[in-house]
Amino acid sequence: MLATNQTAETASANKRSNPLLNFLNSKKVVPYIFVSPFIISFIVLTLYPAIRGIMMSFQSVLPGQVEFIGLANYERVFNPTFYKALMNTSIYVVLTVVILTILPIIFAVILDSKLVKLKTLFRASLFMPTLASTIVAGMIFRLMFGETDSGAANQIISLFGLDPVNWRYHAWSGMFLMVLLCVWRWLGVNILYFLAALQNVPNELYEAADIDGASIFQKFRFVTLPFLKPVTIFVVTISIINGFRMFEESFVFWEAGSPNNIGLTVVGYIYQQGIQQNDMGFGAAIGVILMIIIFIISFIQLILTGAFKRGDQ
Repeated sequence: MLATNQTAETASANKRSNPLLNFLNSKKVVPYIFVSPFIISFIVLTLYPAIRGIMMSFQSVLPGQVEFIGLANYERVFNPTFYKALMNTSIYVVLTVVILTILPIIFAVILDSKLVKLKTLFRASLFMPTLASTIVAGMIFRLMFGETDSGAANQIISLFGLDPVNWRYHAWSGMFLMVLLCVWRWLGVNILYFLAALQNVPNELYEAADIDGASIFQKFRFVTLPFLKPVTIFVVTISIINGFRMFEESFVFWEAGSPNNIGLTVVGYIYQQGIQQNDMGFGAAIGVILMIIIFIISFIQLILTGAFKRGDQ
Protein backbone atom coordinates (compact mmCIF):
# COMPACT_ATOMS: atom_id res chain seq x y z
CA MET A 1 0.00 0.00 0.00
CA LEU A 2 2.83 2.30 0.91
CA ALA A 3 4.60 1.48 -2.36
CA THR A 4 1.46 2.28 -4.33
CA ASN A 5 1.11 5.68 -2.66
CA GLN A 6 4.75 6.43 -3.34
CA THR A 7 4.32 5.51 -7.01
CA ALA A 8 1.26 7.79 -7.33
CA GLU A 9 3.09 10.62 -5.62
CA THR A 10 6.06 10.14 -7.92
CA ALA A 11 3.83 10.23 -11.03
CA SER A 12 2.07 13.34 -9.73
CA ALA A 13 5.40 15.02 -9.04
CA ASN A 14 6.66 14.16 -12.53
CA LYS A 15 3.50 15.61 -14.04
CA ARG A 16 3.90 18.82 -12.06
CA SER A 17 7.56 19.04 -13.05
CA ASN A 18 6.81 18.67 -16.78
CA PRO A 19 5.81 22.16 -18.01
CA LEU A 20 5.15 20.97 -21.58
CA LEU A 21 2.63 18.36 -20.42
CA ASN A 22 0.98 20.88 -18.13
CA PHE A 23 0.78 23.36 -21.00
CA LEU A 24 -0.83 20.84 -23.38
CA ASN A 25 -3.34 19.74 -20.74
CA SER A 26 -4.44 23.24 -19.81
CA LYS A 27 -8.03 24.20 -20.61
CA LYS A 28 -6.91 27.19 -22.65
CA VAL A 29 -4.71 25.17 -25.00
CA VAL A 30 -6.68 21.94 -25.53
CA PRO A 31 -9.41 23.54 -27.73
CA TYR A 32 -6.77 24.94 -30.07
CA ILE A 33 -5.11 21.52 -30.32
CA PHE A 34 -8.40 19.98 -31.45
CA VAL A 35 -9.07 22.67 -34.10
CA SER A 36 -5.44 22.83 -35.27
CA PRO A 37 -5.95 20.26 -38.12
CA PHE A 38 -8.68 22.44 -39.59
CA ILE A 39 -6.61 25.61 -39.17
CA ILE A 40 -3.56 23.99 -40.77
CA SER A 41 -5.60 22.63 -43.70
CA PHE A 42 -7.19 26.07 -44.21
CA ILE A 43 -3.79 27.75 -44.26
CA VAL A 44 -2.20 25.18 -46.56
CA LEU A 45 -5.10 24.52 -48.94
CA THR A 46 -6.92 27.88 -48.98
CA LEU A 47 -5.06 30.83 -47.53
CA TYR A 48 -1.64 30.13 -49.01
CA PRO A 49 -2.96 29.41 -52.56
CA ALA A 50 -5.07 32.59 -52.36
CA ILE A 51 -2.04 34.69 -51.40
CA ARG A 52 0.06 33.07 -54.13
CA GLY A 53 -2.72 33.71 -56.66
CA ILE A 54 -2.87 37.39 -55.72
CA MET A 55 0.91 37.66 -56.07
CA MET A 56 0.79 35.84 -59.41
CA SER A 57 -1.82 38.28 -60.74
CA PHE A 58 0.87 40.99 -60.73
CA GLN A 59 3.33 38.83 -62.64
CA SER A 60 3.96 37.46 -66.09
CA VAL A 61 4.41 33.74 -65.51
CA LEU A 62 6.10 31.75 -68.25
CA PRO A 63 7.95 28.41 -68.04
CA GLY A 64 11.16 29.20 -66.17
CA GLN A 65 10.50 32.95 -66.22
CA VAL A 66 8.57 35.12 -63.75
CA GLU A 67 8.44 38.88 -64.21
CA PHE A 68 6.65 41.53 -62.15
CA ILE A 69 4.45 43.61 -64.48
CA GLY A 70 2.26 45.56 -62.03
CA LEU A 71 -1.36 46.10 -63.03
CA ALA A 72 -0.92 45.04 -66.66
CA ASN A 73 -2.92 41.83 -66.18
CA TYR A 74 -5.81 43.71 -64.56
CA GLU A 75 -5.89 46.19 -67.45
CA ARG A 76 -6.53 43.25 -69.79
CA VAL A 77 -9.31 41.67 -67.70
CA PHE A 78 -12.18 43.97 -68.63
CA ASN A 79 -12.72 42.96 -72.24
CA PRO A 80 -15.78 41.78 -74.22
CA THR A 81 -14.99 38.11 -73.58
CA PHE A 82 -14.84 38.66 -69.81
CA TYR A 83 -18.12 40.60 -69.88
CA LYS A 84 -19.72 37.76 -71.84
CA ALA A 85 -18.48 35.20 -69.32
CA LEU A 86 -19.64 37.39 -66.42
CA MET A 87 -23.08 37.82 -67.97
CA ASN A 88 -23.45 34.05 -68.53
CA THR A 89 -22.34 33.36 -64.97
CA SER A 90 -24.70 35.99 -63.52
CA ILE A 91 -27.69 34.58 -65.38
CA TYR A 92 -26.74 31.10 -64.22
CA VAL A 93 -26.43 32.30 -60.60
CA VAL A 94 -29.82 34.02 -60.63
CA LEU A 95 -31.61 31.02 -62.13
CA THR A 96 -29.99 28.44 -59.85
CA VAL A 97 -30.50 30.53 -56.70
CA VAL A 98 -34.19 31.02 -57.43
CA ILE A 99 -34.86 27.42 -58.43
CA LEU A 100 -32.72 25.83 -55.72
CA THR A 101 -34.40 27.91 -53.03
CA ILE A 102 -38.08 27.90 -53.99
CA LEU A 103 -38.43 24.31 -55.20
CA PRO A 104 -36.69 22.72 -52.18
CA ILE A 105 -38.95 24.63 -49.79
CA ILE A 106 -42.07 23.42 -51.62
CA PHE A 107 -40.89 19.81 -51.84
CA ALA A 108 -39.70 19.81 -48.23
CA VAL A 109 -43.09 20.95 -46.98
CA ILE A 110 -44.81 18.28 -49.09
CA LEU A 111 -42.47 15.52 -47.88
CA ASP A 112 -42.90 16.63 -44.28
CA SER A 113 -46.68 16.41 -44.49
CA LYS A 114 -48.64 13.42 -43.21
CA LEU A 115 -49.92 12.64 -46.70
CA VAL A 116 -46.56 11.27 -47.88
CA LYS A 117 -45.63 7.70 -47.07
CA LEU A 118 -42.17 6.06 -47.17
CA LYS A 119 -40.51 9.31 -46.08
CA THR A 120 -37.22 7.59 -45.20
CA LEU A 121 -36.95 6.10 -48.70
CA PHE A 122 -37.60 9.47 -50.33
CA ARG A 123 -35.04 11.22 -48.12
CA ALA A 124 -32.38 8.64 -48.91
CA SER A 125 -33.04 8.86 -52.65
CA LEU A 126 -32.75 12.66 -52.61
CA PHE A 127 -29.06 12.43 -51.77
CA MET A 128 -28.20 10.03 -54.61
CA PRO A 129 -27.59 12.59 -57.42
CA THR A 130 -24.85 14.33 -55.43
CA LEU A 131 -22.89 11.08 -55.31
CA ALA A 132 -22.63 11.03 -59.10
CA SER A 133 -19.71 12.75 -60.79
CA THR A 134 -20.62 15.92 -62.66
CA ILE A 135 -18.68 14.71 -65.68
CA VAL A 136 -20.45 11.33 -65.76
CA ALA A 137 -23.86 12.91 -65.25
CA GLY A 138 -23.05 15.52 -67.89
CA MET A 139 -22.19 12.86 -70.45
CA ILE A 140 -25.57 11.23 -69.83
CA PHE A 141 -27.24 14.60 -70.26
CA ARG A 142 -25.36 15.11 -73.53
CA LEU A 143 -26.75 11.83 -74.82
CA MET A 144 -30.26 12.71 -73.67
CA PHE A 145 -30.12 16.14 -75.26
CA GLY A 146 -28.35 15.12 -78.44
CA GLU A 147 -28.78 17.15 -81.59
CA THR A 148 -30.09 14.21 -83.65
CA ASP A 149 -33.74 13.30 -84.01
CA SER A 150 -33.07 10.09 -82.05
CA GLY A 151 -32.10 12.03 -78.92
CA ALA A 152 -34.42 11.44 -75.97
CA ALA A 153 -35.26 15.13 -75.50
CA ASN A 154 -35.97 15.68 -79.21
CA GLN A 155 -38.16 12.58 -79.34
CA ILE A 156 -40.19 13.90 -76.42
CA ILE A 157 -40.72 17.37 -77.88
CA SER A 158 -41.57 15.84 -81.27
CA LEU A 159 -44.63 14.29 -79.61
CA PHE A 160 -45.94 17.85 -79.21
CA GLY A 161 -45.27 18.73 -82.83
CA LEU A 162 -42.06 20.70 -82.15
CA ASP A 163 -38.96 20.63 -84.32
CA PRO A 164 -35.70 19.07 -83.02
CA VAL A 165 -33.44 21.45 -81.14
CA ASN A 166 -29.67 21.79 -81.34
CA TRP A 167 -29.44 22.00 -77.57
CA ARG A 168 -25.74 22.87 -77.30
CA TYR A 169 -25.73 25.49 -80.05
CA HIS A 170 -28.28 28.05 -78.81
CA ALA A 171 -27.79 30.48 -75.94
CA TRP A 172 -31.12 29.71 -74.23
CA SER A 173 -30.84 25.93 -74.57
CA GLY A 174 -27.18 25.92 -73.49
CA MET A 175 -28.10 27.82 -70.33
CA PHE A 176 -31.02 25.45 -69.82
CA LEU A 177 -28.69 22.43 -69.93
CA MET A 178 -26.27 23.90 -67.38
CA VAL A 179 -29.05 24.94 -64.99
CA LEU A 180 -30.84 21.60 -65.39
CA LEU A 181 -27.69 19.64 -64.56
CA CYS A 182 -27.05 21.80 -61.49
CA VAL A 183 -30.64 21.51 -60.27
CA TRP A 184 -30.63 17.73 -60.78
CA ARG A 185 -27.52 17.40 -58.60
CA TRP A 186 -28.31 19.78 -55.74
CA LEU A 187 -32.09 19.90 -55.45
CA GLY A 188 -32.22 16.88 -53.16
CA VAL A 189 -29.54 18.19 -50.81
CA ASN A 190 -31.34 21.50 -50.39
CA ILE A 191 -34.59 19.64 -49.72
CA LEU A 192 -32.83 17.79 -46.90
CA TYR A 193 -31.65 21.12 -45.46
CA PHE A 194 -35.19 22.45 -45.33
CA LEU A 195 -36.56 19.14 -44.04
CA ALA A 196 -34.15 19.37 -41.12
CA ALA A 197 -35.28 22.94 -40.44
CA LEU A 198 -38.94 21.92 -40.49
CA GLN A 199 -38.32 19.58 -37.56
CA ASN A 200 -37.68 22.66 -35.38
CA VAL A 201 -41.11 24.18 -36.00
CA PRO A 202 -43.21 23.63 -32.82
CA ASN A 203 -46.48 21.82 -33.45
CA GLU A 204 -48.12 24.13 -30.90
CA LEU A 205 -47.86 27.00 -33.37
CA TYR A 206 -49.74 25.05 -36.02
CA GLU A 207 -52.37 24.08 -33.48
CA ALA A 208 -52.78 27.71 -32.42
CA ALA A 209 -53.06 28.73 -36.08
CA ASP A 210 -55.78 26.10 -36.61
CA ILE A 211 -57.70 27.48 -33.63
CA ASP A 212 -57.46 30.98 -35.12
CA GLY A 213 -58.83 29.64 -38.40
CA ALA A 214 -55.64 30.16 -40.44
CA SER A 215 -55.52 28.66 -43.92
CA ILE A 216 -52.75 26.42 -45.22
CA PHE A 217 -51.07 29.33 -46.99
CA GLN A 218 -51.32 31.54 -43.92
CA LYS A 219 -49.70 28.87 -41.75
CA PHE A 220 -46.97 28.46 -44.35
CA ARG A 221 -46.34 32.20 -44.53
CA PHE A 222 -46.56 33.18 -40.86
CA VAL A 223 -45.42 29.97 -39.12
CA THR A 224 -43.25 27.89 -41.44
CA LEU A 225 -41.27 30.51 -43.36
CA PRO A 226 -39.92 32.40 -40.32
CA PHE A 227 -38.38 29.18 -39.00
CA LEU A 228 -36.86 28.47 -42.42
CA LYS A 229 -35.11 31.84 -42.64
CA PRO A 230 -31.69 30.73 -41.29
CA VAL A 231 -31.55 27.75 -43.66
CA THR A 232 -32.78 29.91 -46.53
CA ILE A 233 -29.95 32.38 -45.96
CA PHE A 234 -27.48 29.49 -45.90
CA VAL A 235 -28.85 27.91 -49.08
CA VAL A 236 -28.89 31.23 -50.95
CA THR A 237 -25.33 32.03 -49.86
CA ILE A 238 -23.82 28.71 -50.91
CA SER A 239 -25.83 28.79 -54.15
CA ILE A 240 -24.39 32.19 -55.01
CA ILE A 241 -20.84 31.10 -54.24
CA ASN A 242 -21.15 27.79 -56.08
CA GLY A 243 -22.84 29.52 -59.00
CA PHE A 244 -19.96 31.93 -59.56
CA ARG A 245 -17.50 29.05 -59.09
CA MET A 246 -19.27 26.88 -61.64
CA PHE A 247 -17.00 25.16 -64.16
CA GLU A 248 -17.87 21.47 -64.60
CA GLU A 249 -21.40 22.06 -65.90
CA SER A 250 -19.98 24.19 -68.71
CA PHE A 251 -16.91 22.07 -69.43
CA VAL A 252 -18.87 18.83 -69.77
CA PHE A 253 -21.00 20.28 -72.58
CA TRP A 254 -18.29 22.31 -74.39
CA GLU A 255 -14.79 20.97 -73.74
CA ALA A 256 -13.08 22.93 -76.51
CA GLY A 257 -15.23 26.06 -76.23
CA SER A 258 -18.84 26.88 -76.95
CA PRO A 259 -20.03 28.64 -80.12
CA ASN A 260 -20.00 32.41 -79.62
CA ASN A 261 -19.08 31.73 -75.98
CA ILE A 262 -22.69 30.88 -75.08
CA GLY A 263 -21.46 28.52 -72.35
CA LEU A 264 -18.38 30.42 -71.22
CA THR A 265 -18.25 31.18 -67.48
CA VAL A 266 -15.78 33.22 -65.48
CA VAL A 267 -14.05 30.12 -64.12
CA GLY A 268 -14.08 28.65 -67.61
CA TYR A 269 -12.39 31.85 -68.82
CA ILE A 270 -9.73 31.41 -66.10
CA TYR A 271 -9.14 27.85 -67.31
CA GLN A 272 -9.06 28.97 -70.93
CA GLN A 273 -6.49 31.72 -70.36
CA GLY A 274 -4.47 30.28 -67.49
CA ILE A 275 -4.23 26.62 -68.53
CA GLN A 276 -4.98 26.37 -72.23
CA GLN A 277 -3.25 29.62 -73.23
CA ASN A 278 -0.53 29.22 -70.55
CA ASP A 279 -1.11 32.79 -69.31
CA MET A 280 -1.11 32.08 -65.59
CA GLY A 281 -0.72 35.69 -64.51
CA PHE A 282 -3.74 36.82 -66.50
CA GLY A 283 -5.77 33.85 -65.25
CA ALA A 284 -4.82 34.73 -61.67
CA ALA A 285 -5.97 38.32 -62.21
CA ILE A 286 -9.36 37.08 -63.43
CA GLY A 287 -9.54 34.84 -60.35
CA VAL A 288 -8.87 37.78 -58.03
CA ILE A 289 -11.62 39.81 -59.70
CA LEU A 290 -13.99 36.87 -59.34
CA MET A 291 -13.11 36.52 -55.66
CA ILE A 292 -13.89 40.21 -55.10
CA ILE A 293 -17.21 39.88 -56.95
CA ILE A 294 -18.24 36.86 -54.87
CA PHE A 295 -17.28 38.60 -51.63
CA ILE A 296 -19.20 41.80 -52.45
CA ILE A 297 -22.36 40.03 -53.62
CA SER A 298 -22.36 37.59 -50.69
CA PHE A 299 -21.77 40.42 -48.21
CA ILE A 300 -24.63 42.49 -49.65
CA GLN A 301 -26.92 39.46 -49.63
CA LEU A 302 -26.13 38.73 -45.99
CA ILE A 303 -26.80 42.35 -45.03
CA LEU A 304 -30.13 42.44 -46.90
CA THR A 305 -31.29 39.20 -45.27
CA GLY A 306 -30.32 40.38 -41.80
CA ALA A 307 -27.77 37.64 -41.19
CA PHE A 308 -25.55 39.97 -39.16
CA LYS A 309 -28.30 41.01 -36.78
CA ARG A 310 -28.44 39.63 -33.29
CA GLY A 311 -30.95 36.89 -32.56
CA ASP A 312 -33.05 39.14 -30.32
CA GLN A 313 -33.46 41.86 -32.95
